[in-house]
This record gives sequence, C-alpha cells and structure tokens, in this order.
Amino acid sequence: MARSAEQQRVLEILRRLKRAYPDAQLALHYRSPFELLVALILAAQCTDEKVNQVTAELFQRYRTPEDFVRARREDLERAIYATGFYRQKAKTLQACCAALIERYQGQVPDRLEDLLTLPGVGRKTANILLGNAFGKPAIGVDTHVLRLAQRLGLTHQNNPDKVEEDLNQLVPVKDRTRFCILMQAHGRAVCLARKPKCDQCVIADLCPYPDKPKASAAPNSLPKNKKSLNLLRLTTRRK
Repeated sequence: MARSAEQQRVLEILRRLKRAYPDAQLALHYRSPFELLVALILAAQCTDEKVNQVTAELFQRYRTPEDFVRARREDLERAIYATGFYRQKAKTLQACCAALIERYQGQVPDRLEDLLTLPGVGRKTANILLGNAFGKPAIGVDTHVLRLAQRLGLTHQNNPDKVEEDLNQLVPVKDRTRFCILMQAHGRAVCLARKPKCDQCVIADLCPYPDKPKASAAPNSLPKNKKSLNLLRLTTRRK
C-alpha cells in the first residue's frame, strides 16, 4: 500500500531524529516492569529527574507489590514526598499493588486491557509500559509527544487519546515506541514549551508551527551547549 504524503513526512522526521538522538532512551530508571509502573505513577506532575532520585532509594526499601502493600502509609508518603502529591500517590501505589496481587499474582500484566484496570493507570502509562517494559510498540502521549505532535501538524486534537489515534494512523507500528522517545528527547533539548530553538532544529523545514521564531544566529555563530552544537551541525548539513 502506497504511503500518504503525511506518512512520508513522518518517516523523514523519524529518520532525522534517530540520527540526532542515536542514544535516546526513556528518561525514567527501572529494572523491571513493576519498577517502571511505580516510576510512572510517581512521575505525575513531577520531573523524571526527581522521580529517579526518589526511586533510587525507594526501590531499595520496597521491591515487590507486597512490600508496598505492607508499608505503613506514613512511611511510604515520607519516602515519595519529593515527587509531590505524595498522599494521593501513596494511596494510588498501594491500591495498584493490591490489585496486582489480587488479580495478576503480583505480576504486571502485558495487555492493554488488563493494565487499564489498575488504579492509577491510564492509556499513557499503559502504553509506555507496553512499549518499554514489554517491547510491544505503542504510542504513549506525554506532554512532549502532545506538544510536538501539535506543532508538527500531526494532530489538531488536545485530548491525548485522540492524539494517540491520529499518531497511530501515521507512525509505523514498529517505530511507535521509538517515535515517542525521540519526541521526548527533542522536546527536552530543542522544541521547548516556551521558547523552542527552531534555529537549531533538524526538522524545522518539516514543521509548519506558525509561531516559529525567526533564526537570529549569525551564520558563523555556534551555540554554547554541546548537544545544541551537534544538532546545529546536522541542520547545516541538510540545508
């Protein structure tokens, strides 16, 4: 089946971002599907960096769903305090772990419909789990994926579920998890929420974003940030 012009554009976006971020990976640290599930619940309204700081110690104290369920609520709240909304998160973690024990023998399920039955798990969390912990390609629409998909004109939706549907129509199945990781990497490094660095963007010519700032850097000027420098070199080669 012939690909549409939009699908071809997505393939070119993927090709360039893979080259710009060859080592990109999920920012959250984890060693098992269960650790990733916990980290994703803690990541709500919190930076991945802060979550990683908290889970480094948390996973030394609480290793299994049973450990979380048996924990005193006050102790768990204290352990995750730095991630914010710690009371609600502690409650959600214990409810989720209880559900894992009751329904899935303490194991994180690897099917979307099962994951969505767990407290604290929506489509974003479920898809990130499927794609990264189980190797099942999926679109997990976080804040970076949403913002970049809108700016690139890949969706006109604001609802993450609708955005997921639109992206599933454009992104090849095998590339869906990688696509999201690359969107996150590019969103953190270049396509920032408030002041995108469009003059350093390797996909600027593929982007219809109407508020794109005009390039202000002189031809021979170089960005101070090493990562930005590499991106600028890639952009220059393609012009």
